[in-house]
Amino acid sequence: MELSSGFYGRSNPHMLSTSGGKAMGKLIEATHEPAGVEINMKPVLDIVEDIFERATPAAPGAIKQVDASEPDERALRYSSLEQMMDVLSATINRISCEITYRLSIGEDAHSTTLAVAQIVKGYSWDAKIVLALAAFAMTYGEFLLVVQLYATNPLAKDVALLKQLSEILTRADLLKPKFDTLANLINAMVVVAKCTVEFKGLPSKYIRPEDPELSSANADIPSAVYWTIRSTVICLSQIMGLINMGHEFLSSTTDAWELSSLTHNINSIYNDLVEKLNRCRQRINERKDIEAFETLVRLFDAVHIDNMKILKALIYAKDDQPPLWDGTTKQRVSIELLRRKSVLLLISDLQIPEKELIILEQIYNESRVQPTRIESQYEVIWIPIVDRSSTFDDTMRKQFESLQAMMPWYSVGHPSMIQPAVMRYIKEVWGFNKKPLLVVLDPQGRVVNPNAMPMMFIWGSMAFPFTKLREEALWKEETWRIELLADSIDPSIINWLTDRKFICLYGGEDMNWIRKFTTTAKAVAKTANIELEMLYVGKSNPRERVRRNMTNIELENLSHTLSDISLIWFFWVRLESMWHSRAQHGVTVRNDLIMQEILTMLGFDGSDQGWAVISRGADEMARAKAETFLKSLEEYTAWEAAAAEKGFIPALNDHFRSLRTEHHCNRLTLPGISVAEIGSIKDTVVCVDCGKPMEALLMFRCCTD
Repeated sequence: MELSSGFYGRSNPHMLSTSGGKAMGKLIEATHEPAGVEINMKPVLDIVEDIFERATPAAPGAIKQVDASEPDERALRYSSLEQMMDVLSATINRISCEITYRLSIGEDAHSTTLAVAQIVKGYSWDAKIVLALAAFAMTYGEFLLVVQLYATNPLAKDVALLKQLSEILTRADLLKPKFDTLANLINAMVVVAKCTVEFKGLPSKYIRPEDPELSSANADIPSAVYWTIRSTVICLSQIMGLINMGHEFLSSTTDAWELSSLTHNINSIYNDLVEKLNRCRQRINERKDIEAFETLVRLFDAVHIDNMKILKALIYAKDDQPPLWDGTTKQRVSIELLRRKSVLLLISDLQIPEKELIILEQIYNESRVQPTRIESQYEVIWIPIVDRSSTFDDTMRKQFESLQAMMPWYSVGHPSMIQPAVMRYIKEVWGFNKKPLLVVLDPQGRVVNPNAMPMMFIWGSMAFPFTKLREEALWKEETWRIELLADSIDPSIINWLTDRKFICLYGGEDMNWIRKFTTTAKAVAKTANIELEMLYVGKSNPRERVRRNMTNIELENLSHTLSDISLIWFFWVRLESMWHSRAQHGVTVRNDLIMQEILTMLGFDGSDQGWAVISRGADEMARAKAETFLKSLEEYTAWEAAAAEKGFIPALNDHFRSLRTEHHCNRLTLPGISVAEIGSIKDTVVCVDCGKPMEALLMFRCCTD
């Protein structure tokens, strides 16, 4: 048979251009008359893809190995497809026959493509592509069965002889390049088909045809249908040419440009479609996240009999695995273990300070010593907040697992269990912004405290059940005394209080002042015949200089030091927690003695000088900056008589007041305050010396020691 160039249906270069592609799409669109029958084409496409993967020839007689589990999977797939194929098989056969007939009489690919479009005019866009691919897959699969079985199966040999394939099947060196080129085009068609099937499956609840992302894609899909059907026509013509012309066709390079041009064109269509598909997915995810966020808001507003709905909404359990990791037993556990329990959600990113974890772990472990106590009836879950825009790589995984390993409480199994809507809720409603939060849920899942971290640092597990009402009750019992200021940082303080000793806490970084101060204080105590114990508490965010000071103080036996430098950090973070806690209850410096003293202590830390506070019992306390305190001690003879009459601390306070001048410069650093919050608190922060509102400044700091 004479094979003209029309048999192969070469493409006009203009047809491959953007404008030409759009024009072809219009032709297909004109044939589109949907019958309104919706068919899920994915199972059919799966079978088609399976045929292409299995049919790819390595060499004649080479049969692909089959996985032992595949027969069962294939049986299930086939049983689910039988009913569908009763409807579709006639159409698929008709397409195959139509293409074969038209190519055999020399009709060009364009006309053949439009003829196929007429056959599938009543089907959806994705079905048109899949049905055309299925028609080609039948012929391709049948041909490749002969190729694969030729060397070992007598039936295949006989069929090859009748089809005049015997000669070319002995030339694997020529057969493979031809099929490699064909495979590239087939792969391109399959991914375009997958794209169109996925577009069809997009949930109409979250994306509508009039949305720009989808309407743009819908405008391009007819063109994709045209070029995919046309490519199946060209591919089938290649198989027919191989059968009819044999070795002559195999060695020909005439159609290499045709196939490569089509492959390039189909790949361009795919790239455009997949970009629009990704934009559609993004829009769908945004709308799903909005819906999930609104559902979460309603869920927290509702009343529940227990906390399960809330916890399951916060922690997404996937793959039917228990969602929680038990830090004690080191295994996955069910969220059901927390039913009707008070749950504290520790919310942080992966940069949570190790010192903070150590203190929380100490408080948590102390609460487990006597598990039946009412103060121990709570559980903690770590909720890690990881930015979804960054890849959760191996470094982040190790960072997550390292933090998780440090925690004796529960944590989520993986950061991906915290969905975007939950992260949004945590940030917008609970105010999370890098600084760790401890959100308290009661046994019914109600939020009873949006951040119990200050309570936990101030009172530990004694603050149970960590509600705002409990916080108010605890503050009503408090006065400004050394127990509130420092009794949780060193067990010796309790003994000193019991023995009615004078207790002096001091801080700063100037080692020369520390030597002068401690030496002078000891001398005055001896002269005044008082028992004095001194404890160095350094400076907030203690660094190497404070560590060196601790070592020198111990070596020179100047005073007591804390057992670990993290306790110095804890001393100051407790003070900051006191400020946050009092401020949340509307307390200001103007009307509250405790707040005044807290800000005075924080002001001491913000200065470049040292400082000291001395106390005896619950009522007597004196504090001053380094120069004032040291000068007062050096001038002890001037107020020695008053000390004998009034008592040591009242006389010391009187002497402090006598040294006070109108000139002063106090600085106060309030960590954890955002720029947005400065305006709301600046009028409540006044100078402890003169009572005037303090000027608010924004400070940036880099301390490298």
